[in-house]
Amino acid sequence: MSEAAWGAEPVIGISTYWEAEARWGEWTLPAALLPAQYPALVRKAGGTAVLLPPDAPARAAGLVARLDGLVLAGGADVDPARYGAAREPECGPPAPERDAWELALVAAALASGTPLLGICRGMQLLNVALGGTLRQHMTGHEGGRGVFGTHPVHPRPGTRYAELVPEPVRVATHHHQCVDRLGTGLVVGAESGDGTIEAVELPGPAWTLGVQWHPEMDHADLRVTEALIRAAAATPAGLTA
Repeated sequence: MSEAAWGAEPVIGISTYWEAEARWGEWTLPAALLPAQYPALVRKAGGTAVLLPPDAPARAAGLVARLDGLVLAGGADVDPARYGAAREPECGPPAPERDAWELALVAAALASGTPLLGICRGMQLLNVALGGTLRQHMTGHEGGRGVFGTHPVHPRPGTRYAELVPEPVRVATHHHQCVDRLGTGLVVGAESGDGTIEAVELPGPAWTLGVQWHPEMDHADLRVTEALIRAAAATPAGLTA
């Protein structure tokens, strides 16, 4: 596929998820879903969004090679078996197909140096992919059922995140799990007031960042997403037939 077919903007893949029963119009069918705010965020930051439904993990490397950047979206809890823990009562139901696919996407992005942004679950999955663990339940970071909360996050000086956002900012948040033990090579980029890890990153030339909050809910502050797009533009996949 030629660059002209896609346009000049960096092509950013965004992971989606299966729902066994989705309803629209007269239809109730299985569907691959993603809230519209995600592709809208990528478009507003200057990229072209491509949606990635769960697929066979063996196909991940070939797909990532055709992308300029990757976003791992929020969603279901990561299966505790992925980080060697027993399931606690508060942990949500497993999504094995999604876990396997997105872990393969992470591995492919890290191996190829493809710029990667993990959002909420996506940050947690990045941590798990690098050998880290998660705290399976916490309180105070949800706004209620179907409602986002907000709280400030504080950047750690000297990190990539702090270079992008040097001041504390209020963010949209909705999660009941968080990073416990950091994965290999990751450093903390930001924390909340209660000490929860709110951003992680991999130092080095490849652009790899995870945020625990939901930047897709605040299109007024595009600093993180625009940095992803700049990194993707600097290291294009070069889509060719």
